[in-house]
Amino acid sequence: MDTTTQGTTHHQDTTGGDLLAAYRAHLSAGRASLGEMFGGFWETASSGATVRTSDGESFVNCAGYGVFILGGTHPHVTEAVVAQVRANPLATRLLLEPVSAAAAKALVDVCPPGLSKVHFVGSGTEATETAIKMARANGKRRLITTANGYHGKTLGSLSVTARSVYQEKFQPLLPDVTVVPYGDVDAMEAALRDGPPACVIVEPVQGEGGVVFPPDGYLAALGRLRTEHDAFLVIDEILTGLGRLGRWWGHDPEAVTPDVMLVGKGLSGGVVPVAAAVATPAAYAPFDKDPFLHTSTFSAAPVAAAAAKAAIEAIVMEDAVAKAAKLGAELKHRIAESAARTCPHLVAEVRGEGLLIGVEMRDPGLAGELVLELIDGRVLVNHSMNNSHVLRLTPPATITADELDHVATTFDRALSTLAGRFPASS
Repeated sequence: MDTTTQGTTHHQDTTGGDLLAAYRAHLSAGRASLGEMFGGFWETASSGATVRTSDGESFVNCAGYGVFILGGTHPHVTEAVVAQVRANPLATRLLLEPVSAAAAKALVDVCPPGLSKVHFVGSGTEATETAIKMARANGKRRLITTANGYHGKTLGSLSVTARSVYQEKFQPLLPDVTVVPYGDVDAMEAALRDGPPACVIVEPVQGEGGVVFPPDGYLAALGRLRTEHDAFLVIDEILTGLGRLGRWWGHDPEAVTPDVMLVGKGLSGGVVPVAAAVATPAAYAPFDKDPFLHTSTFSAAPVAAAAAKAAIEAIVMEDAVAKAAKLGAELKHRIAESAARTCPHLVAEVRGEGLLIGVEMRDPGLAGELVLELIDGRVLVNHSMNNSHVLRLTPPATITADELDHVATTFDRALSTLAGRFPASS
């Protein structure tokens, strides 16, 4: 099957070649080339599910790697952040600071029971680092992760992001890391038996792995194994939490309380980067005893805490969790119907829960073709970094009916175009 990528329609560069040259010279030449391949657009504004570019184009944003559960510039979050910037954006780190305390309480109030201690950080990978250090502080130095899992790219997090393409140039990473197949309880039990007590890190759904769901009961089984083998369980909800799957937390249906739950992406409200590691009191005890054991200058910065608190409030006010379930089911159904009707020979599966939807193509080149067709139709999606066959949609719960219809009809046109380009007989 010839899947040579077709170029997307290029627009007139209204930002000036000097900015592209600066991007290439000072940020990333590779990223600049990718941007040009995707049409050379410069995004300059966002609101809800709409992203606007410098030349006046508008896109429906189903990308953003899961950050925009509330869409862009949600007014409640934006106003809270602007007010905090004007009052006290960064703290002395010596005096007590009220906004971070209020944000921590707001987060704990929507977390599963038993998770009551919060360590705020600036990104998901920092949350993973925090959990690894917390596990070590509790005597669990061995790490067990899952194949194609994704937990970040700083050095500790990269050690449990089980994808060689990201790891090879940075070896050696942390020692004593075991990788087991995702969803395989027997393999996890064998790994836990084969060595000293370990820290297990796992996602409720593998997002970057291609929107991969484990068997029912998998996380509950890991909870039982944690107790039997004196392990330390970290559940990574950075992508799946805060309503993304149509429920507050991805592991809600399972009878398990992790030692640490990682939160991020949507916690930002789409406005200020912020993430957190939320722990049980027992897991957090070493950090409680020594507040300088694990610190960061910008951890729990008031401006980030204001965004986190306002994001949680807005998720409740928008009824975003229920909307994610309803809107996601409709969008997944419509895309699956289009794929079955137009090109079942090109699309292997459409799967997902809530507003996390994966479209698996039968060839990775087809995934690239589909991305470009969707951009031409003014819809933005992401690849899955650990599975090049899968496109990932993470639209906001604030997407309008017209915008959702635009996404579905654009998919239908794009898949029809690919079916014409790559007929079943080829």
